[in-house]
Amino acid sequence: MRPILANLILTSRWIAAIFLLGLTVALALFAVRFLAKLWKFGTTILGTQEDQALLDLLHLLDWTLVASLVVMVILASWDSLVTPFDAESKAGGMSWIRKLDPGNLKVKLAGSIVAISSIQLLQMFLRAEGYSDRTLAWAIGLHAIFLIGALVLALTDRISATTKPPKE
Repeated sequence: MRPILANLILTSRWIAAIFLLGLTVALALFAVRFLAKLWKFGTTILGTQEDQALLDLLHLLDWTLVASLVVMVILASWDSLVTPFDAESKAGGMSWIRKLDPGNLKVKLAGSIVAISSIQLLQMFLRAEGYSDRTLAWAIGLHAIFLIGALVLALTDRISATTKPPKE
């Protein structure tokens, strides 16, 4: 009974593949939307005021960071949860995936969230007249919480890395 149960649990990792495939489809749809925004940005940039052009560019940067975050999660999750990438993939420049253990991935995700939050906050400050003081204060507070969370995760990951026994 034990080998059958162990085999069933090991095989269940392929269920995660469904979610990762779903994220891949969502990323493709997100890319289509990004291209539409990029087209609009490119066709209106010369007639747009500087502050609006900066906001539009920050918005594109924000979308790029979100896409990078999704790709990082898909690749690292596939390699660690579903099935490791083969040697050919690693030779093609994907060796960095092996370095993304769950703690490291959490730190990178938290860093990406802080960067996304920073861009959102900058966009709000560039259009501060459109927001109440209370809304801006909440945005700053949430950003501070994201920042503190990222710092705590990074510190925890660093402490755990220094206390791990060396690999043989």
